[in-house]
Amino acid sequence: MGPAGGAEVSGAAAQRGGEAVDSEIGGAPFTGANRPPAPPPRRVLFVTGTLAEPALRRVLSEMQPPFRSDVAVMKITVAALMTTPWIARHLEEVPPGTDLVLIPGLCEGDPLVVKERVGVPVEKGPKDLREIPRYFGQAAVAQDYGGYDIEILAEINNAPKLTPTQFRAAADYFRTSGADLIDVGCTPGLPFPELGNMVRELRQAGMRVSVDSFDPEEIRTAVEAGAELVLSVNRSNLEVARSLGGTNTRVVVIPDFGEGLDTLDHNIATLERWNVRYLIDPIIEPIGFGFMASLERYAEVHRRYPRAAQLMGVGNITELTSADSTGVNAVLLALCEELGVRAVLTTEVTPWARGAVREIDVARRLMHHAVTHRMVPKGVDDRLLTVKDPVILEYDEAELRRLHAAVRDPNFRIFTDHETITVFNNELFVRGTDIQAIFAQLGVDEPTHAFYLGRELMKAKLAITLGKSYRQEGALNWGYLTPPDDIKSEHVKLTQRSRKRRAAGRVPPGPGTREVGGGGGAAGQ
Repeated sequence: MGPAGGAEVSGAAAQRGGEAVDSEIGGAPFTGANRPPAPPPRRVLFVTGTLAEPALRRVLSEMQPPFRSDVAVMKITVAALMTTPWIARHLEEVPPGTDLVLIPGLCEGDPLVVKERVGVPVEKGPKDLREIPRYFGQAAVAQDYGGYDIEILAEINNAPKLTPTQFRAAADYFRTSGADLIDVGCTPGLPFPELGNMVRELRQAGMRVSVDSFDPEEIRTAVEAGAELVLSVNRSNLEVARSLGGTNTRVVVIPDFGEGLDTLDHNIATLERWNVRYLIDPIIEPIGFGFMASLERYAEVHRRYPRAAQLMGVGNITELTSADSTGVNAVLLALCEELGVRAVLTTEVTPWARGAVREIDVARRLMHHAVTHRMVPKGVDDRLLTVKDPVILEYDEAELRRLHAAVRDPNFRIFTDHETITVFNNELFVRGTDIQAIFAQLGVDEPTHAFYLGRELMKAKLAITLGKSYRQEGALNWGYLTPPDDIKSEHVKLTQRSRKRRAAGRVPPGPGTREVGGGGGAAGQ
């Protein structure tokens, strides 16, 4: 029997996504992972409102799409205030030959309502109309994106010190995060009487389990309870693997303690003679303790045993390096993809390594796609870009002044570029970098509206500081960590009164009036 192990797995294709285009013009950056895998359209009808129409037509003109495009301008100013039932009632005509209707992403409701009315597939596009080129440009990529061939082992550290409830909660968390196997981390010298029961509980819950121990008794206990992978064996405990011959249980074989790769030859030959399935772990060392040399060992093992799958304990790098783990995991998984590593072991102990399993789940798909398609891992899936955005969506001052000229209501629109915040309504146009100075010029005295603007201005300032796109009333994009947009509270009235009305002492519209308070930019389709 030759070398065995590795991950005979493939991930599901990209999830259908696209909740799409913003309140009027600003939206959350499109990740690229959520473009629906469908044949390219031949004719697309874009539905928008009057305020966003010029910007949408400009984007389509510059995009020069490979399909024919039409624009349906609805009789509403703010596109995001449309609902799908409203669109279904008021969309008067769909041009012949249209095979896709793209509606604003922030409008509420199910697109199927519109589809039933017009008889054509309907989708919500990206939350910002400036993301439309990327939305369509990545359609072909998304059709076969999402596969992987690397398994994730998520280790529960010091499992003997946890209560059964804590242990199960950790396992559930890792499984939800994308782990393929839950690795039970034993603690040398600490008795673990609950090991068998804990492994059986996870197996009964449908989880795959590995055990991390050199102790032969712990290994036997875990395997008898259902563990399918043993980390690890070398000459010191190799005998425990003899009974695993001819079974589906695999072991991870490592060099003998303090010795080099040559010691693998004897151990691998013994495992093959016993008909035991295995993976090889040359052991990755922390930076400063032979990191580069350990990478060379992985390359050497790949040369010596080209059919053997390897395992890499990436936690030795992410946990011991004070750097955001997203980029570190991305590079490590790229190395794994090229070096024949088919399983990675990770932990989430230090605060900056929190979320490592989810990051590796994204990284293994991205790097598999890059290597198998011989393309750089860029512009396909942006979920690992958590601090900085892939693109900063912005308008120059001239474009904003054109938008300002079209606004007829007193609600504030907020925009950012690389360094400046712009706020305007039908009466004011304010630009600056100091959010306190900007707020002072807005003349807002109603408490809930002041709270709203303070929150939005702070978010805009954060976007500029970190190099992110700002979208009014929407969450900043934090990659795979991006939360859903806040649900608008019925108890907070956000409508800004005009200066004339404030001077006259008129009462603003009541809670039943839907005038979004600060106004949502102009960037939704």
